[in-house]
Amino acid sequence: MNTPSHQAYVPFVSVDNMLKLVLHLGVERVLRDLAAEIEADFHRWPLFDKTPRVASHSDVGVIELMPTSDGETYGFKYVNGHPSNMKQGLQTVTAFGLLADVATCYPVLLSEMTILTALRTAATSAMAAKWLAPAGSSVMALIGNGAQSEFQALGFKAICGITEVRLYDIDPEATAKCAANLAGRGLNVVSCATPEEAILGAQIITTVTADKQYATILTDNMVGAGVHINAVGGDCPGKTELHKDILLRSSIFVEYPEQTRIEGEIQQLDADHPVIELWQVINGEAKGRTDAREITLFDSVGFAVEDFSALRYVRSKLAETGLFTQLDMIADPDDPRDLFGMIMRAG
Repeated sequence: MNTPSHQAYVPFVSVDNMLKLVLHLGVERVLRDLAAEIEADFHRWPLFDKTPRVASHSDVGVIELMPTSDGETYGFKYVNGHPSNMKQGLQTVTAFGLLADVATCYPVLLSEMTILTALRTAATSAMAAKWLAPAGSSVMALIGNGAQSEFQALGFKAICGITEVRLYDIDPEATAKCAANLAGRGLNVVSCATPEEAILGAQIITTVTADKQYATILTDNMVGAGVHINAVGGDCPGKTELHKDILLRSSIFVEYPEQTRIEGEIQQLDADHPVIELWQVINGEAKGRTDAREITLFDSVGFAVEDFSALRYVRSKLAETGLFTQLDMIADPDDPRDLFGMIMRAG
């Protein structure tokens, strides 16, 4: 949607409108579209401002700002990670995001991003697996069956052609929830009693757990040759999911090393341990999977460019769907120098 950059009213996508947008377009179409948008922006990766997210940590979680710009549009996401929220009936992750015109700095979109983050995370995971997973992969183990799990399963179905997903969570109710939500969506869903059972026969292993701690969701003896690991849950200092020895046996691919070395699985390794940036693989500047027996690992922590891509995608759908409201957000006096007079005239 081409909203004039000087306009005081900013298009706002509420939770209700985001839900309507996803249902109008279809979940799997949105996942495919987002993967294409993210991949396109990875092709122009050098154009973006890049910095590790700005994080404020506490004993109960983290609040983060994730900014980037391609020189024409600026974007940021406000997001949190609070695992203990579940005990209060609250979301572990909540978010909103904004796009602005670089030339004027005026906002051009404000959007909910709790739902959009779940969609873009799954789309990024599946987009990476398209480049890294064994050819012909059809079975995925999904360890951690919380709020992100269904999006991951459907993303891998829509983008990578997965036909079977094997579920495991330490909470059987989470697995039952995920299995029920995926029923009738074209996947063979297998609920498993142990992570070892879930991994059986899987070419792709996705870990997406929420606890903010050093954890070993996968031990070294659980991972054989020739698999792709999509490690999603480790996304802040002190939070991991994989045993260090798995990392030492894997070819590791990351979004932005400066951030991943702080937050990802590779925080367990030496600071100079070799990793490959995913954008380089997509641009043909580095190799992805090179051997059928190779273990590839996408150490996914989420990066601002992916949120930027997702917000631009949503903005592109506003005129088509009309699923937004105009938010009176920017003071716009008749004379830009007379902001005080604007207040007085309002009386």
